[in-house]
Amino acid sequence: MEFDETKAIEFMRAHVQGEWQNMYDDDQLLNIIDIIWDFYEDSGMLDMNTAFDDSDDPTVEQIIAHVAKMLSKDKGAIIAREHIAPLVEAELAYEDSIGLSDE
Repeated sequence: MEFDETKAIEFMRAHVQGEWQNMYDDDQLLNIIDIIWDFYEDSGMLDMNTAFDDSDDPTVEQIIAHVAKMLSKDKGAIIAREHIAPLVEAELAYEDSIGLSDE
């Protein structure tokens, strides 16, 4: 299955449920998705010409730390620090749900 940003945002909202489920607009959630995918690209995970195996996979904690770092530099980002980890975990769960972690 192919990654779909709209479905990823819907999945993230459903995954985090609660009072802040709709606190952030689609652009804020898309920013998190973009940061994650930029991280993948920068680490070589998306380069078909690079030898990359599962042992090279970044940990969830590394991804969360990277997203938090990038959001702290983004003056337009309004996502509360305590919401970053659950939102990143929700995006990663979406990737798992469509089989991206198996590729």
